Amino acid sequence: MKIIKILLLGCCVMSLWCCGQSEETRRRLSRAERARLKTEDSLALKIAVLPTIDALPLFVAKERRLFDTLHVDVRLKAWKAQMDVDTALVGGSVEGGVTDLVRVERMQRRGTMFRCWATPLHWQLVTNRLARLKDVSQLGDKMVAMTRFSATDLLTDHVLNGVKTKAMVYRVQINDVPLRLQMLMNNEMDALWLPEPQATVAREDHHPVLFDTSKKDICLGALAFREKCFGDARIKQQIETFTKAYNMACDSLNTNGLQHYAEVIQKYCSVEEDVVKKLPKIHFPHAQEPRQKDVDMARKF
Repeated sequence: MKIIKILLLGCCVMSLWCCGQSEETRRRLSRAERARLKTEDSLALKIAVLPTIDALPLFVAKERRLFDTLHVDVRLKAWKAQMDVDTALVGGSVEGGVTDLVRVERMQRRGTMFRCWATPLHWQLVTNRLARLKDVSQLGDKMVAMTRFSATDLLTDHVLNGVKTKAMVYRVQINDVPLRLQMLMNNEMDALWLPEPQATVAREDHHPVLFDTSKKDICLGALAFREKCFGDARIKQQIETFTKAYNMACDSLNTNGLQHYAEVIQKYCSVEEDVVKKLPKIHFPHAQEPRQKDVDMARKF
């Protein structure tokens, strides 16, 4: 009996020792895996994106493995507000990001320099259907959701320039684009600036549009890269390869149309298939500098 107890005790000790060794091994492997993933992420080209249609070439290039085909490791970092993209760009946790020219100018004045491409980012001033607003002159004493020091701030000035309203127009800072749309749908906001595809969601719910930059030849969208990145040969090469994939995605979008990429839009922009079917036709330009008139408009703000 005593021998059996000793044998059982020995088995228990061996079992505990093996389990402890296994757990320690798992921890060691986990640490090594985390270190490997951290190194890979640090060496990848990181781009901050928003759930908006101007970032669609990036989503298409990722989903259709164009980056992989051209052997460039690109990591898309998703946010819902421009200010979060700004923080990532200025802090250097990403090399590039989708934004607008007004925000780029603001960051440059504060010391972070960029090289930019134009994107088809267009904004619509949508009003709550219950507010029954038919003209911008009726925005007096109303709340307009926008983002300070951004294209939407500039555009609010633009539409109100020379317009007499019966009272002050209240600019309410709502940075999160999906939240802004949700506030409209919940009748918590009188008017707000929306990009696509969120603007289509609002229009399909019968909320009127007072102003549309796509019809006014105003193009303030930008894909910005930190100037410092071009001083690093490795990152510069990554951006050059990234550009080829980006242009390929733009060509495919322009040739096949948005419907061809309905699943991609639904996945990254969180909208229904019916919304994708109602999206306006959008042309996606190759990587190229913004027009000088748009840059000048942003600088004067």
